[in-house]
Amino acid sequence: MSALFPTLVVNGETVPAALVAAEAQNHSGPKGKPGIAWRKAANAVAIRTLLLQEARARGIEARPEEVGPGRWETEEEALVRGLLAEAVAVAPPGDAEVRAEWERDPQRFRAPPLWEVSHILVACDPRDPDARQATHARAVDLARRAHSDPGAFARLARETSECGSGAGGGALGQLSPGDTVPEFEAVLRSLSEGEITADPVLTRHGWHIIRMDAVAPGAVLPYDAVRPKIREAMEKAAWDRMARDFVQTLVASAEISGADLRPAPPGSAAHEDRPC
Repeated sequence: MSALFPTLVVNGETVPAALVAAEAQNHSGPKGKPGIAWRKAANAVAIRTLLLQEARARGIEARPEEVGPGRWETEEEALVRGLLAEAVAVAPPGDAEVRAEWERDPQRFRAPPLWEVSHILVACDPRDPDARQATHARAVDLARRAHSDPGAFARLARETSECGSGAGGGALGQLSPGDTVPEFEAVLRSLSEGEITADPVLTRHGWHIIRMDAVAPGAVLPYDAVRPKIREAMEKAAWDRMARDFVQTLVASAEISGADLRPAPPGSAAHEDRPC
């Protein structure tokens, strides 16, 4: 693959193609077009190389920190973190700014919702394509039967569900965010009270037909309760913007070949700030 693309050189430093190839595993591209992932990887490695060059030029000392139980930063990760800590300084937003952000739409700040849910499970190992396909037809049929007679959902669950909840008519009781697997929770957020999923939902446990029995939206939280989180989010968003600006100053003064780090045109999706 590396022979198909120009060598990456950053300020006279030739970057081994193996580093770009390793980074390419973290990027996606359309099927049959691996070059797109390679170019994304080259850009990412070019930025990392710039940051490491700047950290070493400033005499930043690598002090790896523990980032998880038994997991420590690499020396390069510590150098980049140390550089950004020195180069990017953000003042916390004032109380007036934080309140203005809250007043812009207080409805955004709510307590977690409560969902009362029932389901029917057709168990399978989703990592096994044959098992997944073999059970899908049965799950589709159960979804059809549930929709044709919604009042019989509990009976259908007792007769067919392969979850222990089937004995109770499929009832899972009240759930809050974080109580179930992400794929299941994502569907709960989209269902209205009394609604049954039109298609089976696949999770690590198998196929689910889900019924939303009741929804209790979280209450809007008062300003004092959410002020610390709003301040933290605003500070993080400001830090992200300043970090991007810092990287762009390095790019603007660098000599780079084998990567394209030109800023995206104003108005393009890549140019827009991401929400915090």
